[in-house]
Amino acid sequence: MNQDIIDRIIAQWESELPGVDASCMGIVGRTLRLAGYLERRADEALDEFGIAIWAFDVLGALRRNGKPFSMTPTELMKSVMLSSGAMTNRLDRLETNGLIQRIPDTRDRRSLQVRLTAKGRKIVDAAAPVRFDEARNALGSLSRREQDILASLLRKVLQSVEGNPKS
Repeated sequence: MNQDIIDRIIAQWESELPGVDASCMGIVGRTLRLAGYLERRADEALDEFGIAIWAFDVLGALRRNGKPFSMTPTELMKSVMLSSGAMTNRLDRLETNGLIQRIPDTRDRRSLQVRLTAKGRKIVDAAAPVRFDEARNALGSLSRREQDILASLLRKVLQSVEGNPKS
């Protein structure tokens, strides 16, 4: 098997600190490195739509929520795993670009709903197939069975890290 940069990093740690087990970096290091590559690839694929992956994630959360394509900022924040400050900044940018609007919540006057605009829906609907094709292409070196196994293992690790070991 060919060695990669992560194998070399682990070997260096093992050489310099022989009593420390750095083997976990085989997964964690590759996952972090892979995340950067995948994000760049997604941004490149979405560039033709004038959005980045973060915008697609927010618009996609609203779109996949179904009609009327709206959520509270808190629901949206949980759906895309952002902090409150980061979400506010992103919503400001999306609203400035006419992709979402903030409207008073009819059920709670103290709250707002973030709603996908017609322009935002048009962009996310056009971008989704391109985004999913790019993600599928990124996994081209794996068989469908390998993808299912990897997805299952990553789900298990993610649930453990999130503190939700069941489901």
